Amino acid sequence: MALTKHFEVSVEKESLIFSAAHFITFGQDPVICEAIHGHNYRVACEVQGALDEHACVIDFIWLRDQLSVITSQLDHHVLLPTQHPQIKVSTADGHCEVQFDERRWVFPESEVVLLPVDNTTAERIAEWIGDQLMEALKTLETSALTRLRIGVDENEGQWAWCVWQW
Repeated sequence: MALTKHFEVSVEKESLIFSAAHFITFGQDPVICEAIHGHNYRVACEVQGALDEHACVIDFIWLRDQLSVITSQLDHHVLLPTQHPQIKVSTADGHCEVQFDERRWVFPESEVVLLPVDNTTAERIAEWIGDQLMEALKTLETSALTRLRIGVDENEGQWAWCVWQW
């Protein structure tokens, strides 16, 4: 029996926790919109690939630091979706206005992060973080990488994951 072997590293640190507010919609006819609320999100990352000339999949410190830069953009902000068909988001005069049916919120623009997603679920937040990390990975020689997995925990044990394979 032929065995194959692969290598994987993971990073999950206290520095990869961010606090943010959001709301999501769910259901159909009618679509229900949650009340705005917050979480202390945790982020985990797994990278799989062949070993490099230093016998590493990827530099742990580089990975940790990149994830810290990405998650710090979200910390202490309101996360809003820009691609939701029923949530309208606009910015003007330093404010961000959000509307869903008859509900309306206004936030200082500096306290909002507009995410190009359809809903600010943990799954979509994981996807956004991974997309940001994928951009950063372009600056490295990553031809030996085969898989990236990003997890977002929004409530101590409620993880959502997004996986990229190449």
